[in-house]
Amino acid sequence: MSLLEETLSPEQLNPADYDAIYFTGGHAVMYDFPDSAGLQRLTRDIFESGRLVASVCHGYCGLLNTTLTDGSYLIAGRKMTGFSWREEKLARVDKLIPYNAEQVAKDRGAKYRRAMLPFVSHVVVDGNLITGQNPGSAKATAEAVAARLP
Repeated sequence: MSLLEETLSPEQLNPADYDAIYFTGGHAVMYDFPDSAGLQRLTRDIFESGRLVASVCHGYCGLLNTTLTDGSYLIAGRKMTGFSWREEKLARVDKLIPYNAEQVAKDRGAKYRRAMLPFVSHVVVDGNLITGQNPGSAKATAEAVAARLP
């Protein structure tokens, strides 16, 4: 409980202390994750050192604005997934959310992939980037991460 009461901010964390970063989902992360300089720094350092960067569902919003040291987007040219625009529409929240994350990912150069059917488990692995499409993908995404941890 003391760890919860004294949670460190991303700026206080040393990326060298972590084998992976795993972004979880939920619509709130569409607001909290994309512009967090601390999360972007952690993600960039972990990714560029060859360690794992993972997300599930809306967690990929934490990757949308993350750039590498060369200035390119982390997701540019990489296969990945996340909660699809089709799923947003089927859940009837497309008019309530601040942006179309799938389209932003594509605009950033991601090779976005989605399952043929909405809401089924779908995981995409591209090197040290592991992404799951929706809540139903959480277990498979976690297993993909765990299988690659030292």
